[in-house]
Order: sequence, then C-alpha cells, then structure tokens
Amino acid sequence: MVIFRQLSLGVKAALAAGTVFVSMVVSRSYLAENLELSAWRWLFRLQLALFANSLMLVGSLYIWRSAVSNLNHSPAAESACFQLWKMAVVTFLALAHSSFFTMLFLVAEEPYLFSLAAYSCLGAYIIMVFFFCTLSGMEQAYQLLAWRSGRVVGSLDKTRKLALRPALAVVVTAVLSIAGLLNAAQPPAVKTVEVPLHQLPPSMDGLKVVLLSDIHLGPTVGRTKMEMFVRMVNMLEPDVTVIVGDLCDSEASILRTAVAPLGQLHSRLGTYFVTGNHEYYTSDVSNWFTLLESLNVRPLHNENVKISATRAQRGSTEDDDWICLAGVDDIEADILHYSGHGMDLVKALGGCSPDHATILLAHQPLAAKRALQARPDINLILSGHTHAGQIFPLNVAAYLLNPFFAGLYQVAQTTFVYVSPGTAYYGIPMRLGSRAEITELILRRAP
Repeated sequence: MVIFRQLSLGVKAALAAGTVFVSMVVSRSYLAENLELSAWRWLFRLQLALFANSLMLVGSLYIWRSAVSNLNHSPAAESACFQLWKMAVVTFLALAHSSFFTMLFLVAEEPYLFSLAAYSCLGAYIIMVFFFCTLSGMEQAYQLLAWRSGRVVGSLDKTRKLALRPALAVVVTAVLSIAGLLNAAQPPAVKTVEVPLHQLPPSMDGLKVVLLSDIHLGPTVGRTKMEMFVRMVNMLEPDVTVIVGDLCDSEASILRTAVAPLGQLHSRLGTYFVTGNHEYYTSDVSNWFTLLESLNVRPLHNENVKISATRAQRGSTEDDDWICLAGVDDIEADILHYSGHGMDLVKALGGCSPDHATILLAHQPLAAKRALQARPDINLILSGHTHAGQIFPLNVAAYLLNPFFAGLYQVAQTTFVYVSPGTAYYGIPMRLGSRAEITELILRRAP
C-alpha cells in the first residue's frame, strides 16, 4: 500500500486499466455462463467503458499538467480568467470521459445532444493529446539543439512558452475539430470501382455490388443517417448489397426503429450481412440476426449463397453460371469465446467450387489475410473495420495495425481485397484525413 501511494498518477491510471482488463477476461471466462444475458451485456459494456476511461486518465493528466498545472505559478494564476479556464478544461475532460458511458444509458432512435457533445469532446481530446505530445517533442529537440550550440534558453522564453502552449493547443484543436465535424456531417462519397474477376460468368459481367460497412448505429448515429444511406444505395440500383459488419453498437430491441429503414433497400439479388467485432460487443447477435432477417437482410453466418444473373439461393444449383458469395463471423468472436460463433472458413466456403468465382465477406482485414493464406483461390474479399483511421492521428495506427488499410489491393493475379473506409463513423462524429464512403463495385469478366 505504501509503494502504491508513492506511484505517480499516470502509473496508477495504467495499473487501473490493467486491472479492469484482467477483470474483463476473468468475467468472460467464469461469469458469462452464470449471469442472465441482460446482466452480462450491461457488465461487459461497463467494463469496456471503465477500461477506456482508465487509459484516458493518462492523457487527461497530461492535458491538465500542460494546460493548467504549469501555469499555477504564473502571474495570471489568481485571475478570474484563469479560474474560468480551469473550469472549461475540467468540463471538457469530463465530457470526453463520459462519452463511453453513453453506450449504457443514452442510445435511442436518434442521437442525444449530450452524446454528440461528449463524443465530439473525445475527438478533440485525441487531437489535443497528440498536439501536446508533438509540441513537447519539438521543444525537447529545440532545447537539445540549443544546448549543442551553446545557447541558453532564457527564463522569459520558458514563461512565454508556458502561456502560449495551451492557447495554441486550443486554436489548433478547435480548427481541426471543426474541420472533422464538417467532414463527417457530409453524406458519404459514392466511389465506383471496377474489379476484374476470373471465372465470372459472361451473363454476370457488369454485376453491381454495393458495399456498406461500419455504420455503427448507436449513441451518435441514428435513423436519419440510416434513411440517407438507404436512399443513396437505392439510387445506385444495385444487384447485390453487402454490409460487412459493425452495423450496431447496442441491442436489437433498442435500435429496432433506427435500423428499420434497411427494410427499404432494393437489391435485385438480395442484401447480405456479416458480423463485425462490435456486434459481439453487444452480446445480442442472435436477436440482431432475427431482426435483420425480418428486414430482408440475410446474415451469412459462416455460410454462402450461390448467385446467378437471375437469382440467389443456398445450397447446390442446377445452373452452372453462378458465383459464390460467402461470409465469415468476425475473428473477435473467437477471442471473446462467443458461443456458436467464430471464423470458420471451411464451413463458409463449403460447396464453393474453384471453378466458380468466389467473393468473401470478412469484416477485418486481418481475417482477409488469414483467409487468403488458407484459400488463395478466393477471387475477391470485401472488408471494413479500419475506418481509414477516421481521425488523425489514429490513421497512422490503423495503417500500421492492419495488413490492408483502405481501398483496392491486388494481392495476386486473380485475387483482390477491397477495404471500405466505413459508411459512417464510430462514436466520434468526426473524420479527419478520411472520408465516409458507399462503394459501388462493378464486377468485370477478366480475360
């Protein structure tokens, strides 16, 4: 206990995050089967919110030290303006920390204003932490260069820097946050991509597949946006529409009216869905499958359908002019030990012949990589998950952590992977360095 008291607040916050993470693992292993499903869902989300907030405490302490504590000994520390500044920083950090808890209490057909404000502050928080870290690194480099050249940095320079840092941080964060908010508020861009497919039947040359991903119905995305997405898709007159995961961030019963516009999608050969990691975070996948089926959206739960120029069906078909559209569960179902779910490529591709074109729906690019390692004969894999980073500087992390980041990749002569940057956004209603997208894929018969 004495040693714990001597630790810095940052280290304590890191230890708290580690403790919550261990509790998540333990509860998943030992409590999941003993608790009612509703109680388990609430506990799991509470643990996720506490884990995120524990990690955020490290950044919040850094912001407080950079924006407030370093100014406590300045002449302006006793002024009324400085007291108002401290209150503003506290309010900003409190809103950012509250964002993850809106998943528990503030999810409805349309977003609550508080949720939008809280997640906007979370986006600004990420930008500000990055700015302060970058500025600190630049200052350290400047001081090193000054020391090597024999120049002494005067105390006046230090005083000015302490005052300028928070002012500069506010200006930069505000400008980038407003730019991100305006970008995310726009309708998604419609991007048309032609993909050559070997073994594509002549009768299906020009087949139009519309790709949606990462809509994230929840605290900041509601029915109005879903209606807009459906209108935009219907204007494209797709043959097939696919949704490659992360459709929702809460239970089906709560978001039933928000997702209802999906029932108005008009796809000549059907609309298909595979799970993303966030579906498993809701712990309500079965109810989501039932709801989606009632909206004429067919979940592909490690299974496939044979699509011809005129129809789609499960199982074998007498017509030889068809392609195989398969879907796998998200790989995180295995990590979470979600009963009855998990990526099963063998089952998903059962009945798909190498003599016919195969399209695989797999939420995460990592799943796409694993699928190609096991079955390099797959012609096209459609994924999402990365959001193309959504906001800077998360773009850099998303690029480094995923084998495919965004857009079309030709992995081999006859194999392509397309990663959608997402149709909406997750939580934070911002996009900085990325753009939401509805993808229109035109399949062409390769020579």
